[in-house]
Amino acid sequence: MMPQYLYEVILDRKANPREGSYTCWLFEQGEDEILKKIGEEAVEVILAARGQGDNRLVEELADLYYHVLVLLAWRGLNPEAINSELQRRHLAG
Repeated sequence: MMPQYLYEVILDRKANPREGSYTCWLFEQGEDEILKKIGEEAVEVILAARGQGDNRLVEELADLYYHVLVLLAWRGLNPEAINSELQRRHLAG
């Protein structure tokens, strides 16, 4: 699943809530819960990188990335904003 497609699915869940959807649950809980999940996933990325193997690291990075996309959707931001910022930094650098 490409990141833009995943982001579009997240936006669809925000606009069209579905019962039993974890993404919808996150939106119902609000920003504090989304931020809490990002923090938890960031810790899990660190733990995976420190000794749980590359497969586990990729799994945890995917979880973190998903939750970051949820935060972006919550705030009305597009992932392209991150790409633009990275490009700006590269060109400035």
